[in-house]
Amino acid sequence: MLPAQVDYRLTETGASLTHLVKALADWSLAHRAAIAQARQAYDGDHPDNDIR
Repeated sequence: MLPAQVDYRLTETGASLTHLVKALADWSLAHRAAIAQARQAYDGDHPDNDIR
């Protein structure tokens, strides 16, 4: 006997966003060093900011 299974799928609307989400992920990976440097610079300029 097989255990109960659930099949999850995106709706058509959700699926229409996948290329945009992938493009954003690709962009963030390509720019991760610059993003890390910008975060470090911001943290240095705003030492009292609790958001990390």
